[in-house]
Amino acid sequence: MSLDLAQDPVDLTAALVDVESVSGNEAPLADLVEAALTALPHLTVVRDGNNVVARTSLGRERRVLLAGHLDTVPVADNLPSRRDGGLLYGCGTTDMKAGDAVLLHLAATLAEPAYDLTFVLYDNEEVEAAKNGLKRLVETRRDLLEADLAVLMEPTSGQVEAGCQGTLRVQVTIPGRRAHSARGWLGENAIHAAAPLLTTLVRYEPRDVEIDGCTYREGLNAVRIDGGVAGNVIPDACTVTVNFRFAPDRSVEQAEQHVREVFDGYAVTLTDAAPGALPGLSAPAAAHFVEAVGGTPLAKYGWTDVARFAALGIPAVNYGPGDPNLAHTREEHIEVARIHACTEALRSYLS
Repeated sequence: MSLDLAQDPVDLTAALVDVESVSGNEAPLADLVEAALTALPHLTVVRDGNNVVARTSLGRERRVLLAGHLDTVPVADNLPSRRDGGLLYGCGTTDMKAGDAVLLHLAATLAEPAYDLTFVLYDNEEVEAAKNGLKRLVETRRDLLEADLAVLMEPTSGQVEAGCQGTLRVQVTIPGRRAHSARGWLGENAIHAAAPLLTTLVRYEPRDVEIDGCTYREGLNAVRIDGGVAGNVIPDACTVTVNFRFAPDRSVEQAEQHVREVFDGYAVTLTDAAPGALPGLSAPAAAHFVEAVGGTPLAKYGWTDVARFAALGIPAVNYGPGDPNLAHTREEHIEVARIHACTEALRSYLS
């Protein structure tokens, strides 16, 4: 099998979707992408694990980087892809193989772009950050990521979504005392003792923060509760895992401090954190991109790898054809028209 990158990007999307690439199993797709890009004489291709990077060297004054991840969440009886009128169904259609198809199609068909271009396809975005392929490139091949603007082809329904929220998770531990459940009054039920903490979460009022015209809404939510050892034992410990999605005007340290203040008096352990990214729309390269593709920029809800580019001092935006509300769903699909519209908008900008 081989990939025809010059074919209609809708057909290319279907071809990419039909190569299953759940996180950790990106190698077969990375092989096909590498081979297809290597066949293009105007590109220099570098393979790093299951990351594939292709670059032009045209001597242009500016360089634009387009990036997308190759992996998907686990398949949910939604492979192979299928077409139904103006919709294409399948695992990864919206998140984010349609974006990858647009990126790859442009790599093949833009021989004389206005900018030097870098195309980055990376692995393990849908799992823990330690495995993220872009993170590895930042740490080991920073030179491959030099650019004046980065466009991450995450699903945004064809609108510019600026920056991203930061995220952190904590475990809040509530102690108790074991006893036989037939004599529960002799113990202290740790799960019951979690009720005030859950009430605090229900009553929590999140901030709305406007930055560069984009409104970021924060959220503090319990995402897991663990407790109990047996069906006849009063639990002596309960742990509530809480996820805080915070606006990019807070640092990780400020976000952690806020969470500790909310849960004052409880034992709080930070387990995971990643900073957000400010919109950065005042950067000339980002402003020009927004003007070129049109529309009103929105805040990005959720964390994306634009934060990695922002940390490198590279202006970055989210812009892709997929619908973020359909990502990771069993009925994941994409509107064919959005693939074409995104392709042409980027082609016009890059030309």
